[in-house]
Amino acid sequence: MAPPDKSRIKKAPRSWDALTPGLAQWILDYLSSMGFAHPTPVQKSCLEIFRGNKDVVVEAVTGSGKTLAFLIPMAEKLLRADEPAKRHHVQAIIISPTRELASQIHNVLVSLIKFHAPSEALLQHVKGDEKRPTTTEPVIVPQLFVGGTTKAAEDLSTFLRLSPNVLVGTPGRLAELLSSPYVKAPSSAFEMLIMDEADRLLDMGFSQELSRILGYLPKQRRTGLFSASISDAVQEIIKVGLLYPHKITVRVKSLKSGGVIEERKTPMSLQMSYIVAPTSKKLPALCQLLEKLEPRPQRVIVFFSTCFAVKYYSRVLPSIMPAGFSLVSLHGKLEPQVREKNFERFLNATSPTVLLTTDIAARGLDIPQVDLVVQHDPPTDTKVFIHRCGRAGRAGRRGLAVVMLQPGREEGYVQLLEVRQTPIKPLQEPAISVSDEEVERTSAKFRAQAQADREVFQLAQRAFVSWARSYIEHQASSIFRIQDLDWLDLAKGWGLVELPKMPELRGLDIDRSLGLGIDTEAITFKDKQREKKRQAEIAEWKATKASQRAAEEAGEAGDKKRKSNEAWSAKHDREDLKVARREKKRRKREAEKFSQMSEQEKLEQKKLSELIEEVRRRNEAKAQAGGDDDEFGGFDD
Repeated sequence: MAPPDKSRIKKAPRSWDALTPGLAQWILDYLSSMGFAHPTPVQKSCLEIFRGNKDVVVEAVTGSGKTLAFLIPMAEKLLRADEPAKRHHVQAIIISPTRELASQIHNVLVSLIKFHAPSEALLQHVKGDEKRPTTTEPVIVPQLFVGGTTKAAEDLSTFLRLSPNVLVGTPGRLAELLSSPYVKAPSSAFEMLIMDEADRLLDMGFSQELSRILGYLPKQRRTGLFSASISDAVQEIIKVGLLYPHKITVRVKSLKSGGVIEERKTPMSLQMSYIVAPTSKKLPALCQLLEKLEPRPQRVIVFFSTCFAVKYYSRVLPSIMPAGFSLVSLHGKLEPQVREKNFERFLNATSPTVLLTTDIAARGLDIPQVDLVVQHDPPTDTKVFIHRCGRAGRAGRRGLAVVMLQPGREEGYVQLLEVRQTPIKPLQEPAISVSDEEVERTSAKFRAQAQADREVFQLAQRAFVSWARSYIEHQASSIFRIQDLDWLDLAKGWGLVELPKMPELRGLDIDRSLGLGIDTEAITFKDKQREKKRQAEIAEWKATKASQRAAEEAGEAGDKKRKSNEAWSAKHDREDLKVARREKKRRKREAEKFSQMSEQEKLEQKKLSELIEEVRRRNEAKAQAGGDDDEFGGFDD
């Protein structure tokens, strides 16, 4: 019997070998070493289209493998060149919105090219301070550019020594680097621009930096936009920076009861649930979830709405956490070095660890083996809900995401998510039931820490105010209404010893002291130096007050009048400054709103502005001519 013809043997349709043209052997070796048996749908689609001379706009569910979907085509494109890039000539740029995501992409790229022998040999050679040698064949040499960890001058020095041909970084630092005359991206060399989490790049206000970057790059290039959701802002970039892009949309479909097929924006391996509980029961419910969930979660992410909330809870939560769990915090107000250290600590944790974070960790980051995601505060932007949940259940791994909703109007969030093709169900297993005794114990532990250290007391006050501001800014304002909040229950859940002075509490019959009878002025700092400084400030304030009273009693009327006038003048100066700041903010908001309008909307807005200005001019003329005071006087600012 003749041996089978290997060229006619059918390959599995979803295997890497089935791709045409086939992948290089070194890429297949990398994929095999990572345990990737076959491409995900988004990888298959991108490898079929992006490997050619075509631009792509890719929208795929979180955790679907988008990073390799653009790194493999980029690597192939650069290594197919006839000759290596000249020194200081950039061939590809990858932009991401955050330092953590940029660092992650860089690490994946480095792990990939370790399987390309010439590139790996070159990277090993330039690990020190040596200038990298020239090569006779194409290689990939990446460099990471993020602000905060290194200075721009240091990055440029490394660029000149290393001469990388692939730049990975955040918009600000990349725009700064490209402005250098030593960095070149000629049309003869530059091949590919990739924007990961493209919609967030624009949502975070990087439009100016992106425009600068595009200005340095040749128009003849391959461009790829990758995101879990393509927003209207990205549509504008598509028109400007891409040539006839192919849009790739990867959806997840599931079969509902009744035979109805529905689209999902999250992986099927991810279970999304919700718990209805007042604020005072949220954290005890979190602790029960950590204790009861089987198997015990090793990596947990808990999302809060503000940086100060993360700072506060990272201080007080250890007092109620189940034994064996450690806490790590990550938010935008941390120093870059601390952020990087904390992120690495969570990634490399070998024992059960809980990451307390804000939306800085909601998107793009591929944190392996996250078992549980808990949203203590539903996100301001409902699109972010999907990205938060997507930190678990990545690459086919099972995961659980739980959002905590307060009873009442907030339960309408469930219907809102269903409309947006993100269905969630009540959490059935494990069963969570929090007693009033647990609530009181939790609140007492938090309050005890605030009474023991004024720093915790002040942090609680500031965190609560920042949370209230964030709540007001919810896009789903008909569901999240500040008027419906139970302030006493909130104070108990946050462990406050008193409610802070807030505009939202004006006119409400609420005892700010919460009936606890705690003298908050008597709370001292644990740090003796800070307490000494506070006592000195109090003594100085008391002395000033005593001096003022003595002056008044002595009948120093002239001096009193002068001081009164000075205080009045200072007060009005501050008021003028506040008015100027408000006006500046108003003009900035109007400019941002105008920049997001379509051409037709801009034309209509211009006509309206001209009409308003004409009405004002007419009324000013009437006023000068002695017109009737009862007539319409134009539009107020």
